[in-house]
Amino acid sequence: MVRSIISVLLLCLLVQIAHAAQNSIDGVRISPSPDNTRVVFDMKSNPDFTYFTLKNPLRLVVDLQNTNKAFKLSSVENSGDLIKKLRYSTPKNKQAARIVVELNRKATPNLFAVAPAKSYGHRLVIDLTDSEPKRTNTSLASTRNSVVLDDKSSPRDSDIIVAVDAGHGGRDPGSIGPAGTFEKNITLSVAKKLQAMINAEPGMRAIMTRSEDYYISPNRRPEIAREKKADLLISIHADAFSQPQPRGGSVWVLSMRRADTELGRWLEKSERHAELLGGAAEVINDKSSERYLTETILGLSMDHSMATSHDLGNKVVEELKKVTSLHKRKPQAASLAVLTAPDIPSILVEVGFISNPQEEKNLNWSKHRERLASAVFTATKRYFKQMPPDGTLWAAEKANNRTHKVRSGESLSLLAQRYNVKVSSIKAANDLNSDVVRIGQVLTIPRT
Repeated sequence: MVRSIISVLLLCLLVQIAHAAQNSIDGVRISPSPDNTRVVFDMKSNPDFTYFTLKNPLRLVVDLQNTNKAFKLSSVENSGDLIKKLRYSTPKNKQAARIVVELNRKATPNLFAVAPAKSYGHRLVIDLTDSEPKRTNTSLASTRNSVVLDDKSSPRDSDIIVAVDAGHGGRDPGSIGPAGTFEKNITLSVAKKLQAMINAEPGMRAIMTRSEDYYISPNRRPEIAREKKADLLISIHADAFSQPQPRGGSVWVLSMRRADTELGRWLEKSERHAELLGGAAEVINDKSSERYLTETILGLSMDHSMATSHDLGNKVVEELKKVTSLHKRKPQAASLAVLTAPDIPSILVEVGFISNPQEEKNLNWSKHRERLASAVFTATKRYFKQMPPDGTLWAAEKANNRTHKVRSGESLSLLAQRYNVKVSSIKAANDLNSDVVRIGQVLTIPRT
């Protein structure tokens, strides 16, 4: 009798343990992007899963062992068009859950479990590589400086094109502030404000690497800038540290070591030479000398891009210090994938430390984000007014302008009368913030 009671108690205990150990789905997120779509299942414990695909109609079927079906899949928000529907189906057994991902077109699945990290618990991640990625068909043919010959089949835009890159996005939140602020949201807000300022300036135009909350790999971002034939890439980020004390903005450019590595990689890809050489590719017909000439031209192109990046970086630092504290007072060099376009000047701007409670609060203030965007815009405008790319509206305007070397006793008002132009026009053409000029200063005098 005692043995029977003990057996019953042990059986009940085992049932309770088995029930307690059953896994569950605590949340589901779908993050679409131009190239792929990621589905993340937040799990109570480490998922035990298998999967297979079906055709007619296209489906991905995922079996989760020892998992209940309490979570409502129909409540999951889906802003993309690759996934048609998430639903449950008949599982292998009563303790399992079978999830069906209905697809609108072919996609290559990649499934993996992720261990808990920071504020996230166990996760099952499904990456679906889209068979029809939403990419533009813009040619990669032309580079953006005087070193490379013009590609006559693809004339450049008269606007100066600035690629604005909002760091992180989608499944990658970036750094997370003490109050729970996601870096990806701050960077997108600053990037959109910068985009609006650029587009409001005649002769300039902004394109975004991402305009919504989706993931783009760091290596893909400079490719988008090249496809859009950008003259400059500006990547917006927010810094973070393990301690709350560090604060301030900074500007980063590509390190020489990484630049040399990228140069070598591009040279090894002979099929990409034409992308960088533009019209010069048609001139270089001698295969024996192609490597030497390509290396020379590409090296000069990268030198120009890096020099431009440093010059612009210094101007951004000058403007940033007017609106926020600085963590670094000069542009810093680093091996960053987003900066690796050899033919496009590129900078990465850290707008502050999101890990600092006060700066996190500042970054959540719309007016502060607008000031940060304005600082980057002002620096960019200053640079291109001095060095406009060939073939642009600003380059044509500069070619039509006159210059004047200031002599003793001369002032802006005197020069305005002499050349029959407005003082404000001279100040705008020379990026002057005051009416003060110095002897020997060379001023651009716009024509009426």
